[in-house]
Amino acid sequence: MDLVSFLLATAVAHVGFAIFVTAHASFTDREAGNWPYITLALGLAGVAGYFFYDETTSRGRI
Repeated sequence: MDLVSFLLATAVAHVGFAIFVTAHASFTDREAGNWPYITLALGLAGVAGYFFYDETTSRGRI
């Protein structure tokens, strides 16, 4: 695979992951915060952070 094809595939995947995170947050009434932007930069690491990072809120939800 040449470099241009790899970079294009990576960019398309990151955009798709960011759209998925945004759509999931919208459908589940969950605040996406900065996770779509982090996902654009880091790809699957951003998706994993969105799903597994828990922040204690003022409502006491962990």
